[in-house]
Amino acid sequence: MKQKRREFLRVVGAAAVVAAVGSGSSSARGAAAEDGEIKIGVVGSGRVGGTLGSVWIHAGHQVMFSSRHLENDRKLAADLGPKAFAGTPQQTAAFGEVLLISVPYGALPDVGRSLGDLLRGKVVIDTCNPFVSRDGEIAKRALDQGAGQVSAELLPGARIVRAFNAIGYTRMGRAHERPGEVGMPIAGDDPEAIELASRLIRDIGYDPVLIGGLAMGKYLMPGTPLAGEHTPEEIRRISATLE
Repeated sequence: MKQKRREFLRVVGAAAVVAAVGSGSSSARGAAAEDGEIKIGVVGSGRVGGTLGSVWIHAGHQVMFSSRHLENDRKLAADLGPKAFAGTPQQTAAFGEVLLISVPYGALPDVGRSLGDLLRGKVVIDTCNPFVSRDGEIAKRALDQGAGQVSAELLPGARIVRAFNAIGYTRMGRAHERPGEVGMPIAGDDPEAIELASRLIRDIGYDPVLIGGLAMGKYLMPGTPLAGEHTPEEIRRISATLE
């Protein structure tokens, strides 16, 4: 298992380099505008989504916030300045070159149905964690099969990178105070999506550490060895022991 994961990381790393220097007009390469600004859609602007959206704005990106409470999103956007916007989830999905989805895991099936084709081909950063006491049967399924793989089934067509799952939201807005010192474990199968998500993660002060494909997303949750703050080297050491 460990040998297979090392091979996966080697292949993904090589592919990411090719994607970075290649020509063409993919959505991820197109997102890297000359000024470095990326449009990010936040679906679920609560504690995690609101915090991450705020620090991405401070890093120079445009962010549209959405939730069940549009008035709250409008107030948040007004407080954050001209690079912040508010809209419905559908408007936000259309706006974002990258989407951050940060909702209770039990809401993911509805998100997938309501956004439909707007998700197809989009890089999606999945922060959602399954809790049986809150989310019911879909959480049991995600815990049995792995949250990353079930998220991919619930958000068909999305290019998912699982991240920001195992660290408290109160710390997420402070990584820029010690850039590169705190690692952010991530999991994903799409090299170009991993590349773009990693760039956004670095922009707010974290050092992204790829631990493997979406199957490894089951370890990016509270209560696992990767939960909490770790240095990049600690994440690599811990992930090498996981199967």
